[in-house]
Amino acid sequence: MKITSAEFIISAVRPDQYPVDALPEIALAGRSNVGKSSLINRMILRKNLARTSSQPGKTQQLNYYRINEQVYFVDFPGYGYAKVSKTEREAWGRMIETFLKVRDELKLVLLIVDIRHAPSKDDCLMYDWLKHYEIPICIVVTKADKIPKSKWDKQIKLVKETLQADPRDKVIMFSSELGLGREQLWDYILTATSD
Repeated sequence: MKITSAEFIISAVRPDQYPVDALPEIALAGRSNVGKSSLINRMILRKNLARTSSQPGKTQQLNYYRINEQVYFVDFPGYGYAKVSKTEREAWGRMIETFLKVRDELKLVLLIVDIRHAPSKDDCLMYDWLKHYEIPICIVVTKADKIPKSKWDKQIKLVKETLQADPRDKVIMFSSELGLGREQLWDYILTATSD
């Protein structure tokens, strides 16, 4: 995928703030610190359009990035971060649920998990939620460069088993460092947004 343009558009918290140009949307969900910003930056080949933070839990809105005037990446707040108050977490939950329920433009959710760990309880909840709303899911297993290649298959199996993943859901291994999985993920996104 050749990137000709990529720009941050808006941080939205309510439906009336979502863009109205009807481009297909790809949402990114995952726990804090799983590497969502790094994944976005690698996908668009930019160093820091999506700001990575050493402080997990920094994204507190739905961050919209428009790519090539043809698709949006919508970065969800990371979940499962302890330093955020219960009230704030509940507010995020409502915001994300509203988005999932009302957004016709949403074509796919990338559920991002870290290859080094089994998916968390929050990852499993998010997966079940997406299934409940019948939203197409692609499981993206990041940080592949952090473990030896010989362990990849075992960890992917662990991810699928922990999520009780539907065998029809695509699983893509990714490394923002190496660029591994970038083309494969773009192909899958373009297929998902073309119908």
